[in-house]
Amino acid sequence: MDQETDGKKCRNHGSTDRIFLVVVDDSDEMLQAMRFACRRALHTGGRVALLYVIEPAEFNHWAAVGDLMQEEAREEAEARLNKLGEEVLEYSGQIPVLYMREGDRRDELVKLVNEDDQVSILVLGASSGSGGPGPLLTALMGKHIGKLRVPITVVPDNLEPAEIDEIS
Repeated sequence: MDQETDGKKCRNHGSTDRIFLVVVDDSDEMLQAMRFACRRALHTGGRVALLYVIEPAEFNHWAAVGDLMQEEAREEAEARLNKLGEEVLEYSGQIPVLYMREGDRRDELVKLVNEDDQVSILVLGASSGSGGPGPLLTALMGKHIGKLRVPITVVPDNLEPAEIDEIS
């Protein structure tokens, strides 16, 4: 449904249009971001999407070895997405949207957000450790912030599950 605001047409995003996108990695803060996204989706009738980006294999000496490494990475990505997808279903009550891409994580994230109009919020976890919030968040909050068409919700890693549930 479209509505007109200040002479401009804008899409009326019903709750089923709202997708909370989480970028999958192996960090604890990603799990907290996913929990937050699931709770927000549950309370707003939205859905969670998970993006797993397979980084290109750096092994170029033998093509067959590189291909095998990519195939193993793809299988690992599928297994991780399936496991996390089950958790999303449990937490949010909705089957998640799953994306798997190959390339640079930051570039693939920006492409996906700008290609899929239903992605409405990017949810990222932030590390409070000495290494900073994480390379993806650092890049996006820096010179790449203008490349995204959606807001970013940052979930700090020092929140307890009960605190995440309370604020979401």
